[in-house]
Amino acid sequence: MNPWAWAAFVAMVLGFLALDLGVFNRRAHSIGLRESLGWTAVWVAAALLFCCLVYLMYEHHWLGAGLGAGQEPDGRRAAIKFLTGYVIEKTLSLDNIFVIALIFAYFRIPASYQHRVLFWGIIGALVMRGLMIGAGAALIRRFAWMTYALGGFLLLTALKMLRSGHGEVDPERNLLVRAARRIFPVTPALAGPRFFVRTEGRLAATPLLLVLLLVESSDVIFAVDSIPAIFAITYDPFIVFTSNIFAVLGLRSLYFALAGVLDRFRYLRQSLVVVLAYVGSKMLLAGTVHVPALLSLAVICTVLGAGVLASTIAGRRLAAVGKE
Repeated sequence: MNPWAWAAFVAMVLGFLALDLGVFNRRAHSIGLRESLGWTAVWVAAALLFCCLVYLMYEHHWLGAGLGAGQEPDGRRAAIKFLTGYVIEKTLSLDNIFVIALIFAYFRIPASYQHRVLFWGIIGALVMRGLMIGAGAALIRRFAWMTYALGGFLLLTALKMLRSGHGEVDPERNLLVRAARRIFPVTPALAGPRFFVRTEGRLAATPLLLVLLLVESSDVIFAVDSIPAIFAITYDPFIVFTSNIFAVLGLRSLYFALAGVLDRFRYLRQSLVVVLAYVGSKMLLAGTVHVPALLSLAVICTVLGAGVLASTIAGRRLAAVGKE
């Protein structure tokens, strides 16, 4: 892939973020359901439009797309794998929303400041995921057995997710939080939307900085699961990176839309376990069994749809029992 394609994509993402913080969200405010759903629709539409661009780039080999080693050879396959990677990352990020909600509740962060934390958290996530994807692609190219190692890791992750809950937030066990406390004094209360303040001539961190560090570290933990899952779909680093980034860009609006109702989707976690187990098995069998990209997309969407449907039916039954 031509470096200009990477540069253009990064510039586009930075433009999105500049518009977000500099124009649409210049003032801290509480984001309601209607606004969050609207922005969620905007980010999904942007991802679908970029999927069409991926098709054209790979179909006509613009900027060298589809001509390098490890790249998808044609537009149809590239578009399907971009969409599959986007769906996987988007659904796995739902589990991250639970953790973010716990972090905000633990520190009692007002809704008007939450967008600021998530904005800077996503900027850090973009950088970290870019580095992780680059490292993962390099390892897979150099060591063929990495495919099987990542497949086994995803199966173990699925088992761990099945056996564990969302847990509780314990800031004192987080390495980043402990390091920040050693470097800076921490104010006992928030100082508006600021991460740092000056007290008695010294630079001090506010609890909002600790929240940001916890959000960043939680994203890294979840990226360790989600990035190998996308490598199970394609080894093309451009498709892996762009599908991952588009899913992360929509995480903030999705959080405000779903954070209060995710507990109603009681079988969603089991669906995520099945998805991880499927993509892990796909990687382990990559040398002997070829699974078409369209079939993978259909399987993943069916599993997730079944989880949402089962959750909806169970919720209605509980509501009906409560009325009796």
